[in-house]
Parts: sequence; structure tokens; C-alpha cells
Amino acid sequence: MNAIIRTAALVACLMAVASPLRAEMSEKTKKVSGMTVHYKVVLPAGYDPMKAYPAILAFGGGPQTMNTVDGILMRNLRAEAEKRGYIVIAPAAPDGRLFFEDGAGIFPEFLKAMLADYKIDGGKFHIAGPSNGGIAAFHVAAANPQYFLSVTAFPGYMWQPSTAKLQAISNMCVFMYVGELDEYMWHGEMKQEAEYLRSKGTIARYTVEKGQPHRLDTLAGEHAARLFDGFEQARKGCKE
Repeated sequence: MNAIIRTAALVACLMAVASPLRAEMSEKTKKVSGMTVHYKVVLPAGYDPMKAYPAILAFGGGPQTMNTVDGILMRNLRAEAEKRGYIVIAPAAPDGRLFFEDGAGIFPEFLKAMLADYKIDGGKFHIAGPSNGGIAAFHVAAANPQYFLSVTAFPGYMWQPSTAKLQAISNMCVFMYVGELDEYMWHGEMKQEAEYLRSKGTIARYTVEKGQPHRLDTLAGEHAARLFDGFEQARKGCKE
């Protein structure tokens, strides 16, 4: 009997070694600034609440619903966050209020709540999103610059741009990606903003993705590593 027990224990240990830990993803709800916010959190494999981790605040595109949250997590962020040990926090727009409109009212209180719930390296986030999520990333970062290390939009630009808003993000790293075949106004506005930021000594990258439409496959799946390369660069400093 003892031999059987020892064999079973050995098999269990071998299975644990053979099956690497998966990152944990959970859906949560929090009341912030009078609004109910539904959001998802991806925690690194082997998450230790006493350890500080780099973190990304991510916004979905389009209507910024939980479906678009799922999209950015599965296409662009979850797998690479698991590999590199990042926390990802992705809220859906409260009551359909987009994050570059009334939904921005949950900040900075939502950020403070996340800093209370999770130990974030340096107390600052990377912020990222595609399309409307990219616009929201710029908008929220400019309004709350003390909470962010970098802004990544794929695509995206500053909502209602002004010198003051661009100056507010000039100490962050800024990464902007747009499809060569994207028919909307992204190209001109993004290029102009990147040039202005570079004139201030900011690391600001404007990249046209060859052959790509609005939805960028060149930053999805295994190619999502490019997004994280930017986050890693931002952790080293954001001035040329």
C-alpha cells in the first residue's frame, strides 16, 4: 500500500512539472466615482501578492465592451504577459461611456484602487489599446500622467489634441502603430503628434504596418511580443 501511495505521489509531482503554471484571469466589479466598472485581470503565473510586477492598463476598441476587452486580452496581451510576468487590467466602459468621454470619470480613482489591490512596480502602469482603445489610452494618460510610464496605440491618437495634453505625456514612451491600408484619418494625426513629441526629446515611435488594414495582425498572437518590447524599453527610460 505504501508503495502505491509513493508511486501516486511521484506521478502527481511529475504531472505538475510537465504542466507549467498558467496565468490566472478573473472578472471583477468595482464601484468607482458613482459608476460600476466591470474589468478583467490577468495575473502572472505563480503570482505572489507580496512581489511587485509591471502592469498594463488595457482598453478595448469600438464600444469598449467586455467583448472587446476579451479581444485585446486574447489577441494582444494575455499570452505575452504570462511569459514576461506582467499584470494586465482591462476595464469595460461603464454603462457604455467610452473612456475618452464620460467613462474617463473613473480615473484616477480606479487607478488608486488597482494600486491598493495589486503591488505595481514603481506605482505606474503602461497604458495601451487599439482604435478607440488607443484614443482612450492617450486621453487617460494625458489627464493622469503621474500614473503612467508609456502609451501604446495601435492605432490611436490624442482626443481633441492640444499642446498641454501632448506636453503631459512627453515624459512617457509613446508607441504608435497604424496599418498602411487603414482608410481613416489615423496616419496624419499620429505622425504629427509623434513628431511633436520627438521634438521634446520623447521616445515616440510612429510605425506604418505594411499591408495591414485597421485591425493589425502584425501585433497579434506571437507578434504581440513587439508591444511588450516597447513596455520593456519604457521601464529603462523615455528620453532620447
